[in-house]
Amino acid sequence: MSNKPALAYNDAEKGTLDVRSPQLTDLAKDEKKAADIEVFAVQSLKKDAPVTPSNVAKPPPAPAKPAKKKTPLWVLWVIWYNSYRRFFTVVFIVNFIGIGFAIAGKWPYAAKYPGALVVGNLNVAVLVRNEIFGRCLYLFVNTFFAKWTPLWFRLGCTSTLQHLGGIHSGCAISGVAWIVLMVVHQFKQKYLFNDSILAFGVITTVMLFVTICAGLPWVRNTHHNVFERNHRFFGWTSLGMTWIYTIVTNAYDTADGKFDHIGRYVVQQQAFWYTVGMSTFIVLPWICTRHAKVDIELPSPKVAVLRFERGMQQGLLARISRSAVKEYHAFGIISEGTHAKYHYLICGVQGDFTKSLVNDPPRRIWTRELKFAGVSNTSTLYKRGIRICTGTGLGAALSTCIQSPYWYLIWIGSDQEKTFGPTISGLIHRHVGPERLLLWDSKVRGGRPPTMKILKEVYDYWQAEVVFITSNYVGNFEIQHGCKEAGIPAFGTLWDFVSDSLEIRC
Repeated sequence: MSNKPALAYNDAEKGTLDVRSPQLTDLAKDEKKAADIEVFAVQSLKKDAPVTPSNVAKPPPAPAKPAKKKTPLWVLWVIWYNSYRRFFTVVFIVNFIGIGFAIAGKWPYAAKYPGALVVGNLNVAVLVRNEIFGRCLYLFVNTFFAKWTPLWFRLGCTSTLQHLGGIHSGCAISGVAWIVLMVVHQFKQKYLFNDSILAFGVITTVMLFVTICAGLPWVRNTHHNVFERNHRFFGWTSLGMTWIYTIVTNAYDTADGKFDHIGRYVVQQQAFWYTVGMSTFIVLPWICTRHAKVDIELPSPKVAVLRFERGMQQGLLARISRSAVKEYHAFGIISEGTHAKYHYLICGVQGDFTKSLVNDPPRRIWTRELKFAGVSNTSTLYKRGIRICTGTGLGAALSTCIQSPYWYLIWIGSDQEKTFGPTISGLIHRHVGPERLLLWDSKVRGGRPPTMKILKEVYDYWQAEVVFITSNYVGNFEIQHGCKEAGIPAFGTLWDFVSDSLEIRC
């Protein structure tokens, strides 16, 4: 390795690097150890303000915006038909081929065990959304495949883990399709079934259907509280109805028209154990729910910085709520490492929940102690990477750059130090060296940056393998499509539906 010094901070900030293929210094030698954070007084923040290096030149104004060019159709298609939709397609097609064979009478198993196909699909749908299962998958991949495997394989691992929701959606819809087929079949032969079985079949189907409707992208992204309440409470009702429907269906003997199948027979059925598994996966995360102590710093009217005790590994997200069982909101976790005293959440003030954190800061808040892994958790798979974010998207990005010297941080925002306060600024200045940091203040520089120009230069300079993006819908769209067109591997925030007037929180 060459002993050339790292590029100066003000050079990196300009976004125009004169060196084409620099030999990078050995960053491992200069890796910083995370320091314990001093307890700060929420009402007195100036004493913790970071010292800005005096040799950092004031950034030049932003260059004129280039003319907007159209994204090629192949790029639009490749990004739209991502692994999420591919997973959904495979699961959906396989199940509906099975339903076709069942309707045609060509699949005896489906005729004999329709309940197992219903609950089996629902079981998988719940499993892939379970925090424990997700953390185990991320741990397995990060432990056994980090850095040494081919880049295409590691990119595939990240894509798979990020898009498991396609399996969740596909199995949930397929499960409802199977129960509709099962109930229709029972009504066709209603002389064989007790009225209570038919009634519970209809109620369970309706509950599951409402649960799915509440989880549709349009509802989830435009009416978050409606999604949270209905998807959760109708989901729990569906679980209860599934238990009743499974038991009465298997306990009933169509031969003599009585509920004379004993408990042992019911327990031996596949549907019973699928329902046990589904119930376990749903209940486990709620066992870890706690009413945790929280300190809230309000550096500006736009942002609340929440501080919780104990450190965290990078790439995790936290769900928090003012209620034990109502709406939970997910935010990226900022931490110096598992050894640290605290971890932080950046909550941009946009909706009713985040506004309440500013107007009426709580001393305790409900959270799940078991955090779930986000796409950033796979950053350990890569030798070098870039984390680009805008505004409050820093919350999901900063831990990766704090805990690894091989990740470059690009943060685009407006008046960041004043808006986000000394705690967040201090974490950046203490742990992310100027050789791997580019802060673009659109207020100082006079507008938005030439994002793709900067990103391409940093990608070459840093010799990165991948780019992770956390931005709003417009920013994510532009960067992800630009990266695809430039041949840069990139992963961004998932967006299923956005109306013209909607701007979704990172």
